[in-house]
Amino acid sequence: MPLIWASRRGDPDWDLARNSGWTRADLTWERLMEAGNEAFCAGHMARAGRLFFYADALARGRFDAADLRRATAPAARAMVRLARGRDAGALIALARQSWHSAPAAVADMEIRPRIRSSLFHLRMEAKHRGQYHDNLRLRLGRIAEETGETLAAMGGERTPHRHFSRWRGEKPPVFDGTRKVLAAALLIPDALPR
Repeated sequence: MPLIWASRRGDPDWDLARNSGWTRADLTWERLMEAGNEAFCAGHMARAGRLFFYADALARGRFDAADLRRATAPAARAMVRLARGRDAGALIALARQSWHSAPAAVADMEIRPRIRSSLFHLRMEAKHRGQYHDNLRLRLGRIAEETGETLAAMGGERTPHRHFSRWRGEKPPVFDGTRKVLAAALLIPDALPR
């Protein structure tokens, strides 16, 4: 079983995250949500439900009200309830309400420099940093809009967008605000298992 809790010893991600200003709660929440999504994909609904519940409790206790991650765990918990044939209306409403701050969160997120594949790209980013940041905000804003559409459609037949399967490819190697926003938008199960 993969490590879920963020520990201080022997955990290279913890060192990188801490040096970037992340708290233990930030990394633990992300790991709980990833493990919950993996359990959901494997059809282990009880485990997924517990992990999402823990992530939700952590988010409510540690993150401010405007943090988008406070919408993600209720949405994931709703997917578990729907997969079990139960009503999830209250969780869906909570997730939708918390997602209203998405445009402000994208506009205010911290963007740290990325590692570039060539000196040319590094120089281009240094020269046009504002444009790079604007493009990244535009891209993440579109992903956040897709998550809003998924939350609006939740409870129906199918969710209109991929989320967790996309997280696997989109997960940034940098511990900054973009990773928090992307995690909030994409750490939701894609669809109910068949």
